[in-house]
Amino acid sequence: MSGTQKTQETQVTLLYGKVLTPKGLIEHGVLAMRGEQIVYAGEAANLPSGLEQSAGEVVRQADGYIIPGFIDIHVHGGNGEDFMDSDPKVLETITSYHCSQGTTAMLATTMTAPKAAIDSVLRAVNGYRQQDMPYTRLEGVHLEGPFISPKWPGAQNPEHIVTANIEWLEEWEQAYPGLVKQVTLAPERDGALEAIAWLKNHNIVAALGHTDASYDDVMKAIDAGLSHGVHTFNAMTGLHHRKPGTVGAMLSDDRLSAEIIADGIHVHPAGVRILARMKQGHNLILITDAMSATGMPDGEYTLGDLPVVVENGIATLKNNRDSLAGSTLTMIKGFRFLIREIGLSLERASEAASLNPAKRIGIDHRTGSLAEGKLADVLLLDTALEIQGVWVQGSRKY
Repeated sequence: MSGTQKTQETQVTLLYGKVLTPKGLIEHGVLAMRGEQIVYAGEAANLPSGLEQSAGEVVRQADGYIIPGFIDIHVHGGNGEDFMDSDPKVLETITSYHCSQGTTAMLATTMTAPKAAIDSVLRAVNGYRQQDMPYTRLEGVHLEGPFISPKWPGAQNPEHIVTANIEWLEEWEQAYPGLVKQVTLAPERDGALEAIAWLKNHNIVAALGHTDASYDDVMKAIDAGLSHGVHTFNAMTGLHHRKPGTVGAMLSDDRLSAEIIADGIHVHPAGVRILARMKQGHNLILITDAMSATGMPDGEYTLGDLPVVVENGIATLKNNRDSLAGSTLTMIKGFRFLIREIGLSLERASEAASLNPAKRIGIDHRTGSLAEGKLADVLLLDTALEIQGVWVQGSRKY
């Protein structure tokens, strides 16, 4: 069979370079993709001859890095659009932009809003997932609120904050089984412990955030099933040597994984460094918390239904310029920040950006690392860690 006669089924794409595998970085490596899957990731010298012979596209970048695509489990929008305004065009605009920045899978993240607005997002995302998703894959939805603390609303609209409502959770799960992957709530509020137990029983990540919880409150919530914390240090009780607070619980308890917005704005680099040291293994997760202004010029935008001003890439509430309102971060920028400013290795930064979030939402059996049989969600970076190629399920997007 000639090269022009090879079918999509049999055609293999080969990427030569430094391949990051679960066993470490292979200096002279090659990644082979056939269809949606990785069929080989290892030493170039050991590439099976059959794969080489059936190769269609071959990309060689000896000094380039071949790493897993990023997975962002906390992102509100981008390129001028917000997930709260979900329709197919909005979803495609957001996923297309973040795909260009290296994100190959994500959770559409909602805001604290009236139930009808959340219903609308769930309906739109569920419908979008029933078709071929041309860019970043939406793995589901992260509900950030409305079950949060009115004392720590951050950029969430306090008018829509309510106590935890299991009836709502049951309704959403019945209507869209498995769609909601994570729920952020304040564990100290009425009904929160019961909701956390319900979430755990339904394999949904129960996460703390926008919370006034004490250390003891968090310990009780962990016992009930809490397993995660969103944008660590932001919108939560801080660390004091006699009152460890939410931050103290997150830093000290290995049962909690922890998100970090690694932009040098939301958290001082020293704070990021401390968190990275405390959260070894699978517990450090890079997120963007990106809002609609991500990828856009400075100006006025909205986050949910709140007006936001962006200056020098920093988003704040228009009526409270001291309150950060999401970010304009992308995963590739956060990935570089972890390496250049925090000092993480390529391997550790990749775990935080890919494998750890995949584990957190239970999709690591099919993505999050470059291993045979997993989806071919792949990035090619140059020596400056700039993106040279993005593949989602084996299809090159950028």
